[in-house]
Amino acid sequence: MDFLALFVSLPTRQTAGRMRIWRALRALGCATLRDGVYLLPDSGKHVAALDEVAAEVRAAQGMADVFLLGGRDESQQAAIIALFDRATDYAALLATMGRTDGNDGKALRGLKRDLAALVAIDYFPGEAQRQARAALAALEAAANGEPATTAGEIRRLASADFQGRTWATRKNLWVDRMASAWLIRRFIDRKAKFLWLDNPKKCPKAALGFDFDGAAFTHVGGRVSFEVLAASFGLDADPALSQIAAIVHCLDVGGVPVAEAAGVEAVLAGLRAASEDDDKLLTAAARVFDGLYQHYQQEPTNG
Repeated sequence: MDFLALFVSLPTRQTAGRMRIWRALRALGCATLRDGVYLLPDSGKHVAALDEVAAEVRAAQGMADVFLLGGRDESQQAAIIALFDRATDYAALLATMGRTDGNDGKALRGLKRDLAALVAIDYFPGEAQRQARAALAALEAAANGEPATTAGEIRRLASADFQGRTWATRKNLWVDRMASAWLIRRFIDRKAKFLWLDNPKKCPKAALGFDFDGAAFTHVGGRVSFEVLAASFGLDADPALSQIAAIVHCLDVGGVPVAEAAGVEAVLAGLRAASEDDDKLLTAAARVFDGLYQHYQQEPTNG
């Protein structure tokens, strides 16, 4: 696809004009290619909007031109699209939602307006937008005294009915499977035995599968397997586990960024490279998740 590029140059003395134009570009959701070059996806509406901004720049004794550009190859095109990423904005909005009382109607209306404004300039929507929409829907549902609508049913289960079982998932563990196995053994089935599958289609009928197509516990709607297991066994109300879930979600399917995610990913990647098999890898990874859980439990917001 092509992009409109607005090249702007303003006299340094035009501080007020500079701020006015910057606010207009921000409101349009422009990406910044470099200082003085702002991008929007090509459309008639955006041509008119950038022409209007360019006219305002010229009125402020500056120079402005609108050009059409595109990436020379797929890699460059992807790099341009990445400039429009709104994940950080959605993360800030989600943080506000987390501090909002569901019974505060005025606050909810404000959040709804803020989300609508962000969605309007999210030209390449993805997981982060889905997370924000789901979070707002949950807040609104709670305010109305109704359960939130989700894509797929997650049944509440009793861990007492799942003791001493064999749990199975794909071998060569990575983040969601590591975290899910840790969650199972730490909070659901302390005597759990694990089976690492070469082929999930050959999972024994007596085993409880997780994180593969057709498994008893796998992705539901926008939730990854760790989140589904937590919700299934009533663990999703634990603030420390919720913060771990955010990291797992971020690393597994992307979406709203989590500050700690890159560090956790690096540690787990190192453990996987050093481990001879999945049993030893889980033992090592469990220490990481134990540490994260202990850390989040000690945070003031978690009491």
